[in-house]
Amino acid sequence: MRLSNRFVTFIFAILLAALLGCAATSTREGTGEYFDDSAITTKVKAAIFNEPSLKSAEINVETFKGTVQLSGFVNMKDQKNRAGDLARKVRGVIDVENNITVKE
Repeated sequence: MRLSNRFVTFIFAILLAALLGCAATSTREGTGEYFDDSAITTKVKAAIFNEPSLKSAEINVETFKGTVQLSGFVNMKDQKNRAGDLARKVRGVIDVENNITVKE
């Protein structure tokens, strides 16, 4: 009986450690958040790629906890604004940091 209690305690400790290992912190995403952010990044990239005025633009997209960061270069301010608008329309996006630089 005592051996089975130790076994149950051991299994519980392993499960608890596994759950805490996948937990999110303020600077690190949890496993589920990582996959959500990857999906958001993919959708934003697709939206930007499918926009005819942005096809030749050099725009990078990164997502962390629902916040999308856009960076890179475009030729006109309208392109920068359009990329930000497209990113905001993607489902799951909480905020957009538009750090795109307009070439002069």
